[in-house]
Amino acid sequence: MQRLRFAVAVSAPSATPNDKGTDMNTADAKSHPSAGATSLTLAPLPYADNALDPVITAHTLGFHYGKHHAGYVHNLNRLIAGTRFADLSLDEIVSATAGQAGSAAIFNNAAQVWNHTFYWNSMRPKGGGEPPAALREKMEASFGSVEACKKALAAAATSQFGSGWAWLVLDLGRLSVVTTANANVPWTAGMKPLLAIDVWEHAYYLDYQNRRADYVNAVLDRLINWEFALQNMG
Repeated sequence: MQRLRFAVAVSAPSATPNDKGTDMNTADAKSHPSAGATSLTLAPLPYADNALDPVITAHTLGFHYGKHHAGYVHNLNRLIAGTRFADLSLDEIVSATAGQAGSAAIFNNAAQVWNHTFYWNSMRPKGGGEPPAALREKMEASFGSVEACKKALAAAATSQFGSGWAWLVLDLGRLSVVTTANANVPWTAGMKPLLAIDVWEHAYYLDYQNRRADYVNAVLDRLINWEFALQNMG
């Protein structure tokens, strides 16, 4: 199982998505206290909310992190309160509910909390550029070149039908690009995620409207956090 490398911290606000993980409007992220002493809480962003400008604006980040991501945290805490999942870690909740129809709402919200925290760390201000040597060598061995790897990731992210995620993963010792629909995560299928690109419309629509490819290419060229991928590969 892929474990989170970052703490889940800071208080959880009101909901953006509904119990099934689909989007709804929400109150402001700072308007509600933490759901309780044992509640999972919203991990802080690893950078300021304007740090990804102009690729991802503070306006988009405010809605995406402060409403959508926060909403998943709030819903998850409400759904697991008083259940056997209440004292589990986020990873354990995702693992225990994956593929379980009776726990779909818990899985959707838990996986989206995990996915979003991983996505924020998959980017950094002034990212992109040349990958670290060890990662570059792995990319060349798996795809032929760094550029071919980036093109595969861009193609997957752009062509994913509907809401979902594009991932650079380590699978059986080789790098691969996969997509998952909705809230699904690759590590429940035994793959180790290195990077994620969110292609739900709320990730880019305020800045790019229907131009998903422009968003994806801008993230890969100017924000992608190759150092985070290397950390996860180790």
